[in-house]
Amino acid sequence: MQVNFYATLRPIVGQKTIDVDIPNGATVRELIAAIITAYPALRSELLDEKGDLQDHIKFFVNGREVIYLDRQIDTVIHPDDIITIFPPVGGG
Repeated sequence: MQVNFYATLRPIVGQKTIDVDIPNGATVRELIAAIITAYPALRSELLDEKGDLQDHIKFFVNGREVIYLDRQIDTVIHPDDIITIFPPVGGG
């Protein structure tokens, strides 16, 4: 599965898009675990102390933010889904 990273997350993974191997029927939560296994420095960027997705992280599955999906991070994803992760964005 391809996962796209933006802004300050890109330097951590070293590129815009990475490929992550996940089994059929995997959830967003399992994808996040696989990403953190490959890039441990992303743990504090993506997850809070309880292991939940940080409130300020924008995690999209096929253009829909995961917090609006019926099962949120327990939503089942598919190999052809488009995954996009944004850190907090600020500016003025």
